[in-house]
Amino acid sequence: MLARILVVAALAAIGVSLSMFRVFEQERVILFQLGEIKEANYEPGLYFLIPFYQNVAKFDSRLQTIEFEPQRFLTGEKKDVIVDSFVRWKIKDVVRFYLATGGDPRRAQILVYQKVNDGLRNEFGKRTLQEVVAGDRGSIRGIVTGTKDLGEELGIEIVDVRLKRIDLPAEVNNSVYERMRSERSRVARQNRASGEREATTIRADADRARSVISAEAYRDSEILRGEGDAIASTIYAQAYSRNAEFYAFYRSLGAYRESFRSKHDVLLLQPDSEFFRYFKNPAPHK
Repeated sequence: MLARILVVAALAAIGVSLSMFRVFEQERVILFQLGEIKEANYEPGLYFLIPFYQNVAKFDSRLQTIEFEPQRFLTGEKKDVIVDSFVRWKIKDVVRFYLATGGDPRRAQILVYQKVNDGLRNEFGKRTLQEVVAGDRGSIRGIVTGTKDLGEELGIEIVDVRLKRIDLPAEVNNSVYERMRSERSRVARQNRASGEREATTIRADADRARSVISAEAYRDSEILRGEGDAIASTIYAQAYSRNAEFYAFYRSLGAYRESFRSKHDVLLLQPDSEFFRYFKNPAPHK
């Protein structure tokens, strides 16, 4: 008896669980009745269905991202660029989405991928290489506009198309780098020549200023030397006029000091030379 009760309770629990379904905030739900769409406008909450006669399909309505493999596109100048991009999309009309894709998100992604690739190809074909590399990589609004019709057909909303990276092929990179290197070398040579020219000008100005300063200093020194010699001559003349004998004696002492500065000095003179007058008789002449 207890076993029957447990079996009946278990079957009842299974029946209740099969007749209930829950809708979450991030979901879109379609109720099918014998394979036909019965209802799709469900708010978040708990709902009932008839088991085996009705069933539900749930779809994620949150923002989803399609990561593209890097693709090669031609610019308006017929130059290749490699573009890495992605698309953000979400389900807008779950019934239309189911009818267009059979409820398979991968099929929707393939269709969006093809449409966005065509849009990227058209957009890059309108731009030059410089505009592509130096322009706004964050968003190409024309692609979003061009995929609007596809989104309505699939029951989805394509929110944004973003470019993560734009590269040049290896063969184009080499030519661009060589051109950049040549340009930088030209600028470096120009700056170096300009620096050499300025350095030569500064060096010439410095040499000229040095010559002028040296000439003026030599002129001033000669003037001072002449003035000093004139003052010395005046002093000598005044001293000589006051005491000629003392002046002669003082001059002789100076001559002796300079002549006998070293013990190795040798003078060859007559013994009665006037040079030795004060050695013989230091008394002044009367």
